[in-house]
Amino acid sequence: MILPITLTIAGAAAILNLWLAIRIVAVRVKGKVLIGDGGNALLSARMRAQLNFIEYTPLVLILMGLIEFARGTNHWLWGAGIIYIIGRVLHPFGLDRQTANPLRAAGILTTWAVLLGLAIYALTIPYTTRDGVITTVTSDSLSAGH
Repeated sequence: MILPITLTIAGAAAILNLWLAIRIVAVRVKGKVLIGDGGNALLSARMRAQLNFIEYTPLVLILMGLIEFARGTNHWLWGAGIIYIIGRVLHPFGLDRQTANPLRAAGILTTWAVLLGLAIYALTIPYTTRDGVITTVTSDSLSAGH
């Protein structure tokens, strides 16, 4: 089964991660910093933006893939993925500034909202019905096929 939403968002996330890495390298080259942040606040912020991205993205992609596998492709899952990517683009621009700002807030709030929405939906899937059939796998249903 092909998971077009998850594949698309994973591809976008990979490109976004590369962009975040390139932003770090640009500051490293300019500041001649080979390891660590060299006390450079901008470099530290950009490194943190990429780390923050890496902290959230795998879980979002796993949830998206499992939901898409369980329930199929649908418009709201596309929306969740697109909103997640937009939020993750806004967040690093916000971290470049040394003060609190709407870009950083929008980035993390959209990340949390998407993650929470996916988590809640994922938690409901095993216990909801589809066409009147409970979708939970039990040991009885596994042995019935043998």
